[in-house]
Amino acid sequence: MDDQGQYAKLFNELDSQALITLGIVVGSAIVLIIASQRGLNWLANRLHGQVRFRVFALVPLTRLIILIVALAIAVPIIVEPSLRNMVTLLGAIGLAIGFAMKDYVSSLIAGVVSAVELPYRPGDWVRIEDTYGEVKHVGMRTVEVQTPDDDLVAVPHLKLWDTAIYNANNGGTSLQCVASFYLHPEHEAGWVRKALRDVALTSAYLKFDEPIIVVAEEKPWGTHYRIRAYPVDPRQQFLFITDLTVRGKAVLSEAGVTPALLPPDAALDAHGAESR
Repeated sequence: MDDQGQYAKLFNELDSQALITLGIVVGSAIVLIIASQRGLNWLANRLHGQVRFRVFALVPLTRLIILIVALAIAVPIIVEPSLRNMVTLLGAIGLAIGFAMKDYVSSLIAGVVSAVELPYRPGDWVRIEDTYGEVKHVGMRTVEVQTPDDDLVAVPHLKLWDTAIYNANNGGTSLQCVASFYLHPEHEAGWVRKALRDVALTSAYLKFDEPIIVVAEEKPWGTHYRIRAYPVDPRQQFLFITDLTVRGKAVLSEAGVTPALLPPDAALDAHGAESR
C-alpha cells in the first residue's frame, strides 16, 4: 500500500497557478519557435555562400533547444521531483526512445558489419534499390552515394539486411559498361558484330587489358546488340558509353544498317532489357 501511495504521487496536483505556468511555458515555446524560424529564414535569405546554409542549419537546432528547455521547465511542474519518480520517468522515456530508434540502432549495427564485410567502400560504384552512384563516404549509420546527376544520397546501412547491394567495381578499377544497339533483323550479323567490336577498340576511353565482348540477342522486333567493355577509370563510364553509342550509330548508319522499330506495347527498362 505504501508503494502504491508513492507511485500515486508520481504526478503533482495541478492547481490554477500550475496550469497558468504550464500555459505560459507552452505559449512561450510556440512563440519562440515561430519567431526563431521566421527570423533565421529571413536572415539566411539575405546572406550568400556557405554562411547562408549554416544559418539555415540553425533552424532545427534552435527549435530542438527551445523544446528541451520547455520540457525541463514543465516536467518538474507535472511530476513530483523525487528520485523514485525520476527513475520511473526516465525509464519510460528510455524505453520509448529505444523503441522509436530501433532502426537507428539497426543501422549502427549494420555499419559495423559493413566495416568487416566491405560490401562497399569509398570509390565503389554501387546500386542500392533505385540509387546508383559512387560511394563518397561510409559513416557509422549511412553510406553517402553521389549519383551521376550530382545528388548526394544518404542510404542507411540497415539496407544490408534485406536489400541486394550491386557493386560494379568492388574496390578495383575494372567496371564493365554496356552500350546497346537495336537493329532491324535484316542485316549481316557477323559484320555488325565485328564493326561494333572495332568501335570499342578505337575508343579513347578503352581499358585494353580487359576483354571486349559483343553480345547479340534475337527479339521478335529485331536484334539487340550489346558492347561489353571497360573504361580506363570507372568515373569515365558515362563518357565511354556515350562514345560507343555515338560512333557505333555512325558506323552502322554509313553501312546502311537500319534500326529496329519496337512495337508500341514494348518498353525497355533501365538496363536495356525488354519488358511488356
